[in-house]
Amino acid sequence: MPGIKDFKDKVTVITGAGSGIGRATALAFVRKGADLIIVDNNPARLDEVAAEIKKIGARVLTRTVDVSKRFEVEDLAAFVLKERGRVDILFNNAGVSVGGSVADTSIEDWEWIFSINFWGVLYGVKAFLPIMIKQKYGHIVNTSSQMGLCATPGTPAYCTTKFAVAALGESMRAEVRKYNIGVSTICPGLIRTNIVAGGRMNIREDAVANRKTLEKIYANYGWLPDRVAKAVLKAVRRNKSVVPVGPEAWAAWFTKRISQRANDTYNLIIEKMLL
Repeated sequence: MPGIKDFKDKVTVITGAGSGIGRATALAFVRKGADLIIVDNNPARLDEVAAEIKKIGARVLTRTVDVSKRFEVEDLAAFVLKERGRVDILFNNAGVSVGGSVADTSIEDWEWIFSINFWGVLYGVKAFLPIMIKQKYGHIVNTSSQMGLCATPGTPAYCTTKFAVAALGESMRAEVRKYNIGVSTICPGLIRTNIVAGGRMNIREDAVANRKTLEKIYANYGWLPDRVAKAVLKAVRRNKSVVPVGPEAWAAWFTKRISQRANDTYNLIIEKMLL
């Protein structure tokens, strides 16, 4: 099925829109004429992004939502339907990180990251998909990661949630095609966001890649979130399925697909840095 070519007046819901990839994508959509509903758990950040959108001359609605709470996501869908009457594009983007080995990461941290990275995405899908099925039109974009395609040591909790998101998108894409609904899974590589700074870390401070050094790597070498925003818009226009973003994401994906031995070597390098 073809993608959505024209974003003018398309009702677009974006979670995690207060910063990073969500903010950049919200601004990219609104510059193409989309009608935005931006969502975050931080109202101050939402207000800042809403002010940027209004300067462009577009209308926007904001909603403070904790995506780990099912009833809040369901209330969001009801709000969008009441205010706009439909939803054209849903971008399930909100996410967090947890660093550390399986042995060092507590069950509580596993539950926390799953509640946002996976359940938050599924709650969004389950709340908005019935609307799209009824209108027989729409597109859902879910944020996975390079680590949702090629797992690395030191990040098992994060990788597992992102693999789950990728699997959900691949399965759902086949199921909803008959309703004229597209599904895209975005898999960014190293992007300059606050995901490490805002995440939980169970890695020793004397490790080569501790929180401080990882924050510097993301700040100094990460791609701008605008790169992901462009990929999201392109994915919706062309109804693309799995979309790695950044050369490192493409390289990791192809390396694993072509050579498991090369992938094992890559993971040994990461292991020495983190554990």
